[in-house]
Amino acid sequence: MSARSEWSIIAPRKFALDGPVSALHVHIAGGTVNVVGAGTGPARLEVSQIDGPPLEVTHTGDTLSVGYPDLRRKGFRAWLGQWNRTVHVTLTVPAGTDATISVIGASAVVSGLAGRADLHGVTGDFTLLGLTGPIRADTVSGRVEAQAVTGDLWFHSVSGDLTVIEGSGSRVRGESVSGDMVLDLAPSPTCADIGLTTVSGEIAIRLPHPADAQVEANTASGSVTNGFDDLRVSGPRGACGTPGGSWGRKITGRLGAGHGSLKATTVSGAIALLRRPPSEDDDPDTTDGTQGKVL
Repeated sequence: MSARSEWSIIAPRKFALDGPVSALHVHIAGGTVNVVGAGTGPARLEVSQIDGPPLEVTHTGDTLSVGYPDLRRKGFRAWLGQWNRTVHVTLTVPAGTDATISVIGASAVVSGLAGRADLHGVTGDFTLLGLTGPIRADTVSGRVEAQAVTGDLWFHSVSGDLTVIEGSGSRVRGESVSGDMVLDLAPSPTCADIGLTTVSGEIAIRLPHPADAQVEANTASGSVTNGFDDLRVSGPRGACGTPGGSWGRKITGRLGAGHGSLKATTVSGAIALLRRPPSEDDDPDTTDGTQGKVL
């Protein structure tokens, strides 16, 4: 039978856990949660502020659970509009920990994890730093901002935005209704597989040099910006055949050998495909300009 330890926290405190932790479950409403992956040392918990009902902590086997039991039991819908609690908690766990983090009206920062990260938010925002494992984020209106992540990323939201900076994961999938999606992709040894879909949100993707992908991006009624001479833009033209029309356009073609894949679709939002500034190792004679063309 697995050993079980329990704490009911009603005031600020911090302590270290005796046993191992390889799975983390967090469910909070209001406040902040900071999860840090560390290479050495025991798992640690610090609550710097708490208002409302006690925060329950359980450690069973190698699973650490932190949150409110009623929130886990009844789900998010039972607590919409009931902001009678606030907690600010920091958790330091081994880097390989698999983490499930659910927030309502709270913000979460997750850094240094190599395990799986499953994120769920209603109105909470997520900031992800240096994650190397797979990431799955599902929000209603919360934003997801990811920097220097190398794992596969799945994003789904109603109106939340996705921003990826220096991303080098092999796969990115994004779906939203009205949220914007901005990807700044760093050079990677593997070819990326990118698929983004939104109804009214805008999509902007900045590709590294040299880029290597089959490209298909289209918008029904938004404008397009193309920063690559190797890609072609098709669709309605302006009056008298001039290029002034910018609605219902497609950007298609191949960059490099076309080993990767980039597909982006929006109904009424704009689409921009831009070239990332060259690194210091690039040959300036083989690098085109970084400015896109609005078509």
